[in-house]
Amino acid sequence: MPRGDKSAYTDKQKRKADHIEESYEDRGVPEKEAERRAWATVNKESGGGNKSGSGRGKADTKVSSKKGGDLGGSASASRPASARSASARKAAASRSPAARSASAKKAAATRKRNAS
Repeated sequence: MPRGDKSAYTDKQKRKADHIEESYEDRGVPEKEAERRAWATVNKESGGGNKSGSGRGKADTKVSSKKGGDLGGSASASRPASARSASARKAAASRSPAARSASAKKAAATRKRNAS
């Protein structure tokens, strides 16, 4: 099997890599680098291709996802509440009425979904 061959990976691993790659590209990372990082993340979480053998290998660790979740919001959490509120007011003021309405509907739908 040549280097870079993805036949040993499961469909789920391939989907996960595609999703991670798209996320990197959305943040402005070049396509080749985004693909490299995506497969490195999949390999780190799952230990490589899981397609061979009975039982399909070991469960994913999700270590990278956990690290991202732990880091998320840390910048705003270090600022005082007054600064966070001012930033939120500024962001709300800059959105159009249509955008405010759309995000309000989305938030209401999320609250409704989470309540049930």
